[in-house]
Amino acid sequence: MTRIPGDPGPLGRIRYALGFRLPPRNRDWVRHDLTDAGWRGRLMLRHLYVMVPVCLLLALLPGPAWVRAAVPLLAFVASTLTVAISAEDLRRSRLHRHGLHPPDRR
Repeated sequence: MTRIPGDPGPLGRIRYALGFRLPPRNRDWVRHDLTDAGWRGRLMLRHLYVMVPVCLLLALLPGPAWVRAAVPLLAFVASTLTVAISAEDLRRSRLHRHGLHPPDRR
């Protein structure tokens, strides 16, 4: 797999997945990530990388087994649907945060 110019590396990708802004030297990578084909899939994967550990921690909370299963499942499903529904707005916000303009709608 070839690296795109401005690739932030593993720690930068984690910061990016958590919603932090990357330095200006990563602008080309951010543009690629949010405008090239497959951007929705990458957005959903980043969300999964964040939510799976959160849901695993929620499953460790005390209570009956059905509650320990239902709470993480509810958090996972609700957050995933929210990200899927608002993907365009999330992309526009992230582009703006990095000083980039969203592509024209066609």
